[in-house]
Amino acid sequence: MSILRVILICAAGLVVTVAVIGAIVVFALPGGVGPHRLPDAQGPSTPLARFATAAPVTAAAVPAGPALSALADPNWVATTAKKTGIPSRALSAYAGVAISFESRECGIGWNTLAGIGEIESRHGTIFGGRIAANGTATPAIFGVPLDGGAVANIPDSDQGTIDGDANIDRAVGPMQLIPEAWRNWHADGNADGVQDPQNIDDATLAAAGYLCRAGGKALNTESGWRQAVLAYNGSQQYLDDVIRYSTGYAADVASSP
Repeated sequence: MSILRVILICAAGLVVTVAVIGAIVVFALPGGVGPHRLPDAQGPSTPLARFATAAPVTAAAVPAGPALSALADPNWVATTAKKTGIPSRALSAYAGVAISFESRECGIGWNTLAGIGEIESRHGTIFGGRIAANGTATPAIFGVPLDGGAVANIPDSDQGTIDGDANIDRAVGPMQLIPEAWRNWHADGNADGVQDPQNIDDATLAAAGYLCRAGGKALNTESGWRQAVLAYNGSQQYLDDVIRYSTGYAADVASSP
């Protein structure tokens, strides 16, 4: 079952992406300017890669705790955050989840998770927010009401328990999952005994599980990677943007200091 996204362009040039399962939606083109964030009308200056392979990550010799975010080497996180501009707390979540998947037949990389996290919520910083030390988005991130029209019509399915809206469903958290998606892929990535879609450790682990399943556990191949990302969002523009961000982050790390 695929997950699609409705993208709402905001006045500041940022985007809020809303996850929708099994719905036909209208897509707007995401904007964004930065190291790998060329305006969509301009396009990349070099030919776009076909997919993004997993970028290397250094594991901590001794994890500082049970959370997946503790699996990545702190020095690697600090250096990579500086090179890529990804907030270190978000980066440690992407890297830790990727490390935890290394023993599985999947091939998902931290850079792919970061590419999606960038588009979905600017790594939890959209609208001036941030990811707190415990991994939770502050303030909480909620998408637009999915009440039809330019977006899909998804009646309330959780009585507002997950998305805070008892009238209609909304996407939630830094990886923008709707209540149904969260119920299917809920996870506890920071080992605190609570499964919270607003927590980047939990949300990233849930997203990775979905992506690996959708990509046939073969994200180290072009077909598997593209299949996974298109299942997360059926837009060709979204796929191109994830490729651009994911390959760009990998290139940043590979470059000299």
